[in-house]
Amino acid sequence: AHSHMKSIVLEWDATVCCHCIIWEVFLYPSCPFIAMGKKSRVKTQKSGSGASAVVSPKEMMNLVSELLQKCSSAAPSAGKEWEEYIQIRALVEKIRKKQKGMSVVFEGSREDYFSDLMCWAQYSGASCDSFTVANFGKEGYGLRATREIKAEELFLWIPRKMLMTVESAQNSVLGPLYSQDRILQAMGNVTLALHLLCERAIPSSPWQPYIRTLPQDYDTPLYYQQDEVRHLLGTQAVQDVLSQYKNTARQYAYFYKLIQTHPAASKLPLKDSFTFDDYRWAVSSVMTRQNQIPTEDGSRVTLALIPLWDMCNHTSGLITTGYNLEDDRCECVALQDYKENEQIYIFYGTRSNAEFVIHNGFFFQDNAHDRVKIKLGISKSERLYAMKAEVLARAGIPASSIFALHCNEPPISAQLLAFLRVFCMTEEELKDYLLGERAINKIFTLGNSEFPVSWENEIKLWTFLETRAALLLKTYKTTSEEDRSMLEKPDLSLHSRVAIQLRLAEKQILEKASASGRAKRLHFQKKLEEGAPLPRYEESDIALLENADSDAKLPIILRKLEEVEEGQEIQVDEHSGLLNGGKAVYGTDISPPVEANEDSDDHCPLFPFFPPQHHLK
Repeated sequence: AHSHMKSIVLEWDATVCCHCIIWEVFLYPSCPFIAMGKKSRVKTQKSGSGASAVVSPKEMMNLVSELLQKCSSAAPSAGKEWEEYIQIRALVEKIRKKQKGMSVVFEGSREDYFSDLMCWAQYSGASCDSFTVANFGKEGYGLRATREIKAEELFLWIPRKMLMTVESAQNSVLGPLYSQDRILQAMGNVTLALHLLCERAIPSSPWQPYIRTLPQDYDTPLYYQQDEVRHLLGTQAVQDVLSQYKNTARQYAYFYKLIQTHPAASKLPLKDSFTFDDYRWAVSSVMTRQNQIPTEDGSRVTLALIPLWDMCNHTSGLITTGYNLEDDRCECVALQDYKENEQIYIFYGTRSNAEFVIHNGFFFQDNAHDRVKIKLGISKSERLYAMKAEVLARAGIPASSIFALHCNEPPISAQLLAFLRVFCMTEEELKDYLLGERAINKIFTLGNSEFPVSWENEIKLWTFLETRAALLLKTYKTTSEEDRSMLEKPDLSLHSRVAIQLRLAEKQILEKASASGRAKRLHFQKKLEEGAPLPRYEESDIALLENADSDAKLPIILRKLEEVEEGQEIQVDEHSGLLNGGKAVYGTDISPPVEANEDSDDHCPLFPFFPPQHHLK
């Protein structure tokens, strides 16, 4: 256990031991992980052995009620979010101080339990003969090949009975409370987090071999010190980070009160000890690992934690995980050829670095899918608003939305190109796309870079992009050069380093977008000056909104997952507020997705916390 987490062993009583013996004999008659020695015992802390003085239930309830009220108040006015965060954090720290030493931990380190995890997986019907768990230094723990593995070879599968799901939560000790609480019923992610906490506190839980191998803490922003979060001020990510903290605190306060007062919670193993640190750990465990899988009948999706598979670290590539409904198991094929002793990676999906930092706790260098958000809209007070909104509606694009600037060329998607073209149209150009000859067909060329509306329109839109990116750059309190200089400091904390890397990455994307806008503007100014004719198109040339690229070859068992569409605001649950961002999962014929996952002390997989929006195909 970490040195700062003091605790004492909770001794098992006779009934628990009998339960374990029955479980051992009938389910795993010869599995060595059942040899529960000293290291396997659950630990918690009593007051008096390093903890603060005993806190009365009334005092704690008052503090929690104050926190709930503070986190449930109206959103602060613009510019006041940081001040609200400091106030909420002060309340949380007061609660954490009162709860010092009460969190449940395990003796020993994660490494002590990896052999138990592998044994449990083998006896449960998972594949375990192609890899082992190993430490990869800065990347943390991951899977190491124990033999040669070929690209697209099915090397890993995990049966449903090993998974922790919303359904298994309903059938557990949490079931009675789940059946009566609307928040749990609406938020499978929260259900999964509380399910994880309950099972951690039950020594006879069948998931103990998995739970013991989870990190004892994480590098998500929920674990950042206040000064480390300060490095994110001015970035596009900071709002999401502050919201994540506020909503986690609100959820904790809500469930603390519920567990202490609701009759259906009277038998929960959390009733005597449910600390903020416990909930933060569970949220981060789920947030970095949660996936969507099909239910047993394949009619819908459910949320799941997938033991062993979630040890894989992230790299660039293609999604190679799917769900086999016939065999009722998660399956993963190799992303590439692996030699013996090489680390096995998976691709988490087309995530930005902001998503990786917020939901996974790591920054991924050379992320080809990195991007920053940009909010754009047609002003309703503009004279041409109705016409522009109509052209956009015909193209399936909102008149006001959040788009993205990408780290590579072109910096804008076909959808954003279409929006900017309409945004910059003259009245005559709008009429042409609404009433002119072949107007309906012309709508579908808006996102195709090969067919400009006019040279003047291209000059306007690229000038707008150049200027907008340059203005956004001026909102940062530091320059790119200053950020690079800070990153050279050897005493910089890991969290500060990640925050500054993210801040610098945002600026680099904006710098590239501004430079690209300038180059495009000059290019089209030259076309105009030369009197170059506009490219003509035939109906057969129409490429709709997206310029089609040939699909990359994928293993036969999977279908290509589409990137989450731009033009849609990030969904935040009104009760929990935790952002969606999960390791997209896979499966049957469900709908668009994102896959992800990573495990390590420093990094960890993905997860949509609150109603997931992305599924797998």
